[in-house]
Amino acid sequence: MKDSYIEKKIYYHDTDSGRVVYYANYLKYFEEGRSEYCLSKGIKLKELVDMGTCFVVGHVEIDYKAPAGYQDTIRVYTKVEKLGNASIVFWQEVKKDNLVLVEARTTLVCVGGDLKPKPIPADIKPLFNK
Repeated sequence: MKDSYIEKKIYYHDTDSGRVVYYANYLKYFEEGRSEYCLSKGIKLKELVDMGTCFVVGHVEIDYKAPAGYQDTIRVYTKVEKLGNASIVFWQEVKKDNLVLVEARTTLVCVGGDLKPKPIPADIKPLFNK
């Protein structure tokens, strides 16, 4: 996967009593990865929210393969796997060096201020595959 990545250092507060990253923290890392992916494509999520459009998580699948630990540096890779009319499926991986630690597939749904699904705005949609 080469599309986009962020690098994160693992701090003590990221870990659990077993001294590895607490499993739910990967959801935050994936959110950060998607946010940075959007910014890198010129998609300003805050501006979309201000105009009444946002993307909410509709489904997540995660496979934990190996742990990251305190003081590790990881990379969160992000790419669009599928772009629908009102949804986007992201494929993401967390790696330490070349070892895949976690894989996830996340479906985001485009919604309006009423939180009901709506089509992805026509001016934004092509930017996801840029």
